[in-house]
Amino acid sequence: MEFRILGPVEARRDGAVLPLAGSKIHTVLTALLLARGRVVSDGRLSEFLWGWAPPTTMKAQIYTYVSRLRKQFADDIEIARCQPGYVLAAGDSWVDSVEYDRLDRLGREALEARHFDKASTLLAAALELWRGTPFASTTEFLCESEVPQWEEAWSTTLSCRIEADLALGRHHELIAELTRMVAVHPLDERLRAQLMTALYRASRQGDALSVYQQGRSMLREELGIDPGPVLREVHRQVLDGGEFVPPGRTRAVPGALPGTTGPYGGRTASGPTGAHGPLSAGRPVPAMLPPDVTHFTGHALPLAEVVYELRGSTRPPHAGRRHRVVITGMPGAGKSALAVRAAHLLRDQFTDGQLYADLGGTEGSRPDPQGVLRDFLRALGTPAHALPDSAEECVQLYRRVLTDRRVLVVLDNVVDAAQVATLLPTGTRSRSILTSRAPSVLDGAYRLVRLHPLGTDEALALLAAVAGPERIAAEAAAAASLAELCDHSPLALRICALRLADEPRARVTALLSRLLPVRRRLDELRHGDLDVRAGLRSGCAALPASSVRTLLRLATLPENDFSAAAAASVLRTGERAAEGALEALADARLIDVTGVGSDQRLMYRLPTLVRLFAQEQPPKQSPVREQGCARPGR
Repeated sequence: MEFRILGPVEARRDGAVLPLAGSKIHTVLTALLLARGRVVSDGRLSEFLWGWAPPTTMKAQIYTYVSRLRKQFADDIEIARCQPGYVLAAGDSWVDSVEYDRLDRLGREALEARHFDKASTLLAAALELWRGTPFASTTEFLCESEVPQWEEAWSTTLSCRIEADLALGRHHELIAELTRMVAVHPLDERLRAQLMTALYRASRQGDALSVYQQGRSMLREELGIDPGPVLREVHRQVLDGGEFVPPGRTRAVPGALPGTTGPYGGRTASGPTGAHGPLSAGRPVPAMLPPDVTHFTGHALPLAEVVYELRGSTRPPHAGRRHRVVITGMPGAGKSALAVRAAHLLRDQFTDGQLYADLGGTEGSRPDPQGVLRDFLRALGTPAHALPDSAEECVQLYRRVLTDRRVLVVLDNVVDAAQVATLLPTGTRSRSILTSRAPSVLDGAYRLVRLHPLGTDEALALLAAVAGPERIAAEAAAAASLAELCDHSPLALRICALRLADEPRARVTALLSRLLPVRRRLDELRHGDLDVRAGLRSGCAALPASSVRTLLRLATLPENDFSAAAAASVLRTGERAAEGALEALADARLIDVTGVGSDQRLMYRLPTLVRLFAQEQPPKQSPVREQGCARPGR
């Protein structure tokens, strides 16, 4: 038997994946494997499965999950009842986490002994066992408890492997990798020192010094400190211009995102708690964020941009920095997923709590901002009986409460400025993340982060993270075609990946064949509460009738890519008027501006999925009136 938990959880017999569907089954299996032959109590399993709110049938359900595992494993693996819980005897089975620990230990021993080639090989092999976020298909409760320490181990392994490669003179090959890592972790002094070492040895002394100056500026602006001894020593040796030894080893990677570890930003342990939940200086700490996004893949640079913009010092931001970030993109571009992921990465930066509200929906069913404001005040510790009656007094109280607190406010699916006028913090300590398809309607200064369709590599990585890397690699051409049919949209790709994960024996080509007929493609792009059609419908809901008519007419063009002149022919208007109509749809993120044509005029693109949605609409019926909108942007 083989067990893989450093990514989506899998059990294999003779190379075939066993059908263990569902996060609960994966959670029980992972907990038993992590225990490595020790008993896992019913209480511990309950915490991993349901957190602090287990059902009354807790023990019966745990027994059911264990019985299902026993049935799948037959005589290969024994899961015994051993009070007060269960124990799994893996025998001679191969477990990726156990193999990772073995390779990591041997690699670091080789590094200590200065056997650099052996160390690099062993540590690289250890890292290759990771297929994404560990325990990715388990519950949020298990991930919250177990992922941080494993991500810390990943960081250490990577740091040691880079050290071995530097000792072997592989500085040219390391520059690109280290540049990416420093961009994601700009305050990580060890990574910056390793990048300086690689640049210097590649005869790029000026670039190495520039990397140091950038790091020193960031440390001073963000944390109010100077570089530490490791980075200063490398700087001194670069200035001296002689041969030098790369920075020494440390067990943990210093200077990583505060409160996060490893490549995925898992959280450290939470702070003290009181009778009403976590406390900060004796005050309740709201924790309203949705669960962190599993299998988050792609959009690495936008994610780094959001995190860097909002993290660091509680002092007023320097010139060019903002108190708020607005994430925008087409329906299904992953705005909400990115906002939630960034907010979780920033949790320990905002020690006074995180507030969250989804302001989406259709007109008439959107949350009342005043109701959201009252929910925020209660979460911040204001008793219900102390809430003011008037809306104006509630706003004043909210701003007064946040004056001396460092809180992150996440407002998802914002439609217009009126929705958020009373919900945005006004002090210098708090920050906010907003997602919106039409940020131009928002007031005030903010940093705009645009999301574009995923690249092919990112799309395939998303499919692999959810459906399994070997499966996607085995049908790489079909998977790439699937990404094309999905317009490289994260929402559509996630739906396809989940459908594949639900049917372990189904081929990618089978799903591809179901999506090929254009008339049924949107029907196929649904899974649970994820629905591409519903997201597009919601995206059209806020459009004026004139923009809806423009969209429906553009869907009659023979090609997805077109100019304003071509659009004018189907809009039955002049070219200048057509440009204004197209600009409105581009602002609503329903068409793309793709570049400039040979006549120096803008070129536009109508994504295939948007075209298919528009072609479904009756000519004189606006999609705004249709019901059943799902939550967009995921």
